Amino acid sequence: MIGFLIFPEFQLLDAAGPISVFEIARRHTPNAPRVITVATKAGAVRSSSGIEMLARNLRSASSVTTLFVAGGEGVEAAARCKTTIAFIQRLASRGVRIASVCNGAYLLAQAGLLDGRCATTHWSCTRDFIGRYPKVRLEPDQIFIRDDRVWTSAGITAGIDLALAMIAQDHGEEVSQATARQLVLYHRRSGGQSQFSSLLELKTPNGRFGSLLSWVRENLDAHLTVEALAERAGLSARHFVRSFTAETGSTPTKAVERLRVEVARERVQSSGEAIERVAQSTGFRDPERMRRAFIRAFGQPPQSLRRAARSA
Repeated sequence: MIGFLIFPEFQLLDAAGPISVFEIARRHTPNAPRVITVATKAGAVRSSSGIEMLARNLRSASSVTTLFVAGGEGVEAAARCKTTIAFIQRLASRGVRIASVCNGAYLLAQAGLLDGRCATTHWSCTRDFIGRYPKVRLEPDQIFIRDDRVWTSAGITAGIDLALAMIAQDHGEEVSQATARQLVLYHRRSGGQSQFSSLLELKTPNGRFGSLLSWVRENLDAHLTVEALAERAGLSARHFVRSFTAETGSTPTKAVERLRVEVARERVQSSGEAIERVAQSTGFRDPERMRRAFIRAFGQPPQSLRRAARSA
C-alpha cells in the first residue's frame, strides 16, 4: 500500500499527480499497490487551492510500504508538528520507502532522514533549504533523486516523474511507459534532468556573484574552468566553489553548463545556424557534448527542439 501524507494548505497536485500515476498503473498490472491518503486528523483536508481531499488518520498507515509526503504552502506548519515528524520517523525506522514532492523535502529534512543524503526540492527553495539543513547534500538542479530508500523530487509535476520511476523499478519499464502513455505524457523525464526553472534563476543573477555570471554569459566560448572563475572572483578555488554553491544553489561547473545550454537553446530554436557552429560558439566545442547537455536540461536533443520550434 502507498500512503500520501497531506496537511492543511498542501499543494493539490503534489498528491493528486502521483496518485493518478499509481491509479493508472493498476490498470496495467494487478500487482500495483492501492493508495490511501493520511493526515494527523481524519476527514477533509483543505489544499492551498481550496479543494479538499479526504484523509484517514495516521494509524491507517500501518501496512504502508511507500510513503509520499506532499509539499505546499502549509509545509512550515507541518514541519513544526511533532506528530507529523514523529510519524515520518516511525515509518522510516520500519524500512518504509519515503518520498517527498516539491518542498515536502522540508519535512523529511526536519525528521532527519536527509542528513548526509543527496536530495532535491523546488529550485526556489534552494538558498533557504541549504541554510536550514546544511547536513543535506542538496542538488537543486535535479528533477528527482533516489538515495537508497529515500526519494525526493523537485517542484510539483516532478512528483509524477518520480512516481513513474517507482513504477518502473517495481513493475518494469513496460508498465511505466504504458502508464505514461495513458496519462498523455510526452515522455518520462529522468532523475538526472535539470529543472528548467533554475536556468531562469541564473539568467538575471543577483548577489555577489551576479557580475561574474553576467560576464560568463557574455563569454561562453572562453575556457571557463573553476580555477579561472575563482581567479576572476578573487578567491581560492575551494573557497569559491563553497561560496558560489551557497549563493546560487549550483556548483560553478553546472552553472556554466546551464548558461551555455540556455544560450544554445535560444539560437537552435530561433535560427537555422548549424548545430556544430552553435556548439563551438557557446563553449561546448563538440556537438556531442552539447547534445548530452541538452538531454540533461530539456530531455531532448537540439534537433528535436529545433523541429518543435519550427512546427510551432
